[in-house]
Amino acid sequence: MKEKSIIKFENFSFRYDSANEFILKNINLEINKNELVILAGPTGCGKSTLLRSIIGLIPHMHGGEYKGRVIVDQLVVNDVKITDLAKKAGFVFQNPENQIFMFSIERDIVFGLENLGTSRTIMKERVDSILSLLKIEHLATKAPHELSDGEKQKAALAGILAMQPKILILDEPTSLLDPKTAIDFINIVNDLRKKIGMTIVIVEHRLDLVVGIADKLIILSNGKIIENNNPKQVLHYSNQLIPEIGIPVISRLYRNLAKSNYDFDNVIVTVKDMVKEMRRKKFND
Repeated sequence: MKEKSIIKFENFSFRYDSANEFILKNINLEINKNELVILAGPTGCGKSTLLRSIIGLIPHMHGGEYKGRVIVDQLVVNDVKITDLAKKAGFVFQNPENQIFMFSIERDIVFGLENLGTSRTIMKERVDSILSLLKIEHLATKAPHELSDGEKQKAALAGILAMQPKILILDEPTSLLDPKTAIDFINIVNDLRKKIGMTIVIVEHRLDLVVGIADKLIILSNGKIIENNNPKQVLHYSNQLIPEIGIPVISRLYRNLAKSNYDFDNVIVTVKDMVKEMRRKKFND
């Protein structure tokens, strides 16, 4: 039988050398192929540590006490090199300026491929394909400092996609973007999942942008997973919600109306869903 999960944490705990306490505590988690998963929780709960554990920065670059196992596409993270994991999982940082640094966007996309020893022919094909996929052909010869924040985020994403990872990890990718640009970027990510078939793990405080397209919402608190379910189930039925995760206004409205015995046909997670529900109610009354 084929393994469904592409990321698996088995009794995983980690404590940084500089810390007295474990930042992650006995994490057991499976993320399946082609799922889009949101990771949420208050500052300091362990989200970044969990992401670093997937791509191998922990334990290979950040020392500390490491317990249990992390398995990424059948590779045990502790037993392989970061370069092996780079072929499996790509990471887009919160600030794209941390990962685009060449003289042009085209050269920046090529940089990762060169480090993987990719042939020139394949590099050319990949660069052209990714620029076209993200509709940023016009940025190819531009330098990073000439780009807007939204364009920089797309350029950083292009560099990762060119290496064709099976897993895409996004660490608060909309934090520097205005609302419209943020929505556009999330739509691009969702389109990628449909067109390429990637597993996507996204840390995002603006949950309203992503709950409508996600398969799972995982909430961390104090180093432990307190919720792991589909977003509708978590946002509307959980008794463990933490205000710091950025609970969408629509979810709060839904909960309040439901408590007032409002007769909903479906669980509401997006503004679009709520507008549709309000129209249904108006025409039925």
